[in-house]
Amino acid sequence: MSKQNPVDAADYVVVGAGSAGCAVAARLAESGASVILLEAGGSDDKTLFKMPGMIGPMHSVPQLKKLVDWGYYTTPQQHALGRKVPQTRGKVLGGSSSVNGMLWVRGNRANYDSWAADGNTGWSADEVNDVYKRIEDFEDGNNEFRGAGGPIKVTRHTQPTEASERFRDAAVDTLGVPVLDDYNGRSQEGISTFQQSASNGLRYSSSRGYLHNGSHPTLSLQTGLTVARIVIEGTRATGVEVIDKSKNRRTVRAGREVIVSAGVFGSPQLLMLSGIGHADHLAEQGISTLADLPVGDNLHDHLFVPTTWLMPSAKHRGIPTYYARGMAKQMTRGGSFLENSVFETVGFVRTSLATDVPDLQIHVLPWAYPSPNQDEPVFHKVDRRPALTVMSTLIYPRSRGTLRLASNDPTAAPLIDFNYLAEDADLQVLQEGVEMIRDVMANAKIAQACDGELHPGSGVTGTGLRDEIRNRATTVYHGVGSCRMGVDERAVVDPELRVRGIDGLRVADASIMPNIVGGNTNAPSIMIGEKCADLVVGG
Repeated sequence: MSKQNPVDAADYVVVGAGSAGCAVAARLAESGASVILLEAGGSDDKTLFKMPGMIGPMHSVPQLKKLVDWGYYTTPQQHALGRKVPQTRGKVLGGSSSVNGMLWVRGNRANYDSWAADGNTGWSADEVNDVYKRIEDFEDGNNEFRGAGGPIKVTRHTQPTEASERFRDAAVDTLGVPVLDDYNGRSQEGISTFQQSASNGLRYSSSRGYLHNGSHPTLSLQTGLTVARIVIEGTRATGVEVIDKSKNRRTVRAGREVIVSAGVFGSPQLLMLSGIGHADHLAEQGISTLADLPVGDNLHDHLFVPTTWLMPSAKHRGIPTYYARGMAKQMTRGGSFLENSVFETVGFVRTSLATDVPDLQIHVLPWAYPSPNQDEPVFHKVDRRPALTVMSTLIYPRSRGTLRLASNDPTAAPLIDFNYLAEDADLQVLQEGVEMIRDVMANAKIAQACDGELHPGSGVTGTGLRDEIRNRATTVYHGVGSCRMGVDERAVVDPELRVRGIDGLRVADASIMPNIVGGNTNAPSIMIGEKCADLVVGG
């Protein structure tokens, strides 16, 4: 990676140095092309971002979070008690891959085959598998499904607690699913140890893997810049206009293409600010329409509902003194809990609404969790006793929402409306998931080690549980779909990720997903960046 410098022209301009942006920029630079990579945030070269276990204080301490988060909230969610749900997004080099839980999940192979079946040529499971293999440096090495030697190190959690292992065994017995050695391989259905984009106590964000650990003399990284609009001359994108911290504006030119990787919120916002979107909405904001496209539609997300159980064998305690002792151990001799993600065990199982693939993901972490939610931007205290939190996670939401401009000011937050729980089936999956978790926790293999359900409480059932879900369900920060890929009129980009009607412009990030994948979305986002580079270089 080159040092920052005020280069104003290159072959390619990439907007957003996040999960996908770092990948596409690095790969284009490796092809010999000149690349300018623009990022609004700052450096990720701090312990807060490097140490995996720091995800806890990063997300729970408001003074830390505001340093690295865009601070977005949804509009009031009509079907979730009018709540404004926080939407954490990394405003830092590496984007959300620098602030996420590091859970490495590709999704179900059927997800990609369904994309291809809908006309998205080149995006089948086997085709994206080749891309994933190139990304990974998996601890088990290379095989039919996994890669070795790639920029992102992927390992299994190295210190699972007894509580998590008991849950695994009880889930196998109760739900009738197998223990999986590798849920990113041939089959996803079952219970497994979480894989993480971390190794030897170091987070492997997209920036770590693609920028810090590489040499790219033709890549110019420029941080602290807000991209105000894409410069479009006629029907061709020729660059972008940026605003620096002193409010100065300048134009950065792209000789070949502009690639927008600003994320599920930033990418549609930038397209609309540039005259690409619903014509009536753009007119309301005083923006002339250059391409009338359904930008900002198809917005959807995963939701989870945490259940918390008192378990001495969970060991960890979410209090400042416990973290301080962990930090002291890590800095002096290593081997502390901070070397891993806070999540330990994962399951992919079926509710009664499942079709051909598991429709419920279970996240397990040996920590107490805030109750009932974390909507307010304050420090949320948790129960001081060791506890196991098990999350019922909706991975195929039926509900769809929108993203719209609040104004034509590029520094204003967009209007984010996921329309959470608008479809009753979504609520039903989450409810069944909580009930399945309760069945597992009643199994003798774990019940004898559990001192009871802390949240939402064993007495909360039936309609009462549905009401609690509306108050407790929250985002997994997996928003996708706002610049949908496809071959019909609902598409913003085609299968080559080219924006319809505008030459020299592509979008590459989670916003292009036609339908969300069945699992955490960071690995797929990086894959989309890699895939975009293939399409550009090969095209």
